[in-house]
Amino acid sequence: MIWDRPLALFLDVDGTLLDISRRPEDVVVPSDLRPMLESTSEALEGALALVSGRSLDDLDRLFAPLRLRASGQHGIELRLEPEGEIAVMPARPVDAALREAVERLARGHPGVELEDKGMTLAVHYRAAPQLGGLLARDLRRLLAREGAEIALCRGKMVFELRDARYTKASAVEAFLARPPFAGRLPVFVGDDITDEDGFEAVERHGGIAMPVGEVHRQSGRTPMRTSTFAEPADVRKWLATLSSTPASKAS
Repeated sequence: MIWDRPLALFLDVDGTLLDISRRPEDVVVPSDLRPMLESTSEALEGALALVSGRSLDDLDRLFAPLRLRASGQHGIELRLEPEGEIAVMPARPVDAALREAVERLARGHPGVELEDKGMTLAVHYRAAPQLGGLLARDLRRLLAREGAEIALCRGKMVFELRDARYTKASAVEAFLARPPFAGRLPVFVGDDITDEDGFEAVERHGGIAMPVGEVHRQSGRTPMRTSTFAEPADVRKWLATLSSTPASKAS
């Protein structure tokens, strides 16, 4: 693939760079991925950002000692410079009553795991996929009763409770408004429904969405995007070409 201008690259993490594990804490970072990301960022003159649902503390733990421009918790956290401070958006937190109610719900179902990211809560049910419908119903009931300002967002085998004003789209927009991203061709690589916000953001700027596997659209008549990559291993192979080739000519 030949690009008409240098890239601004936005990368989801779980299911995109890393193979999904049964539990978020069990993911494995391939030994060559950290140097590959560093080389790719250098090849793009720094115009590479991780855009994840994980917290930035978690991303830094996974990729240490590498620090990249990044967004965490679906746009709530932003680090615009690799060594810069983390800016936390004025998001509505999940309050104590709702948090406690979701914890009780998760404890009541074997195989369901609660991940507290700070400003957001994730309810994972990969180990109990048959519970998806039940969890959706019960979480909506809890939100209707105790968390009217918090949205319920669905991903692959996960429900997230968060302030819906901040998304991967708002993160992309923040990066594109400043160097080294401004003026470049924005590309977003992601694998999940929550990445659709990022896809739509880069497309509004004339950029390219590159889905990993089957990604359902959140709106519109087309139910699913055409895959660019079959799995994270393919994304990593593509990054290896970017890290060694001028961005405008990488394929």
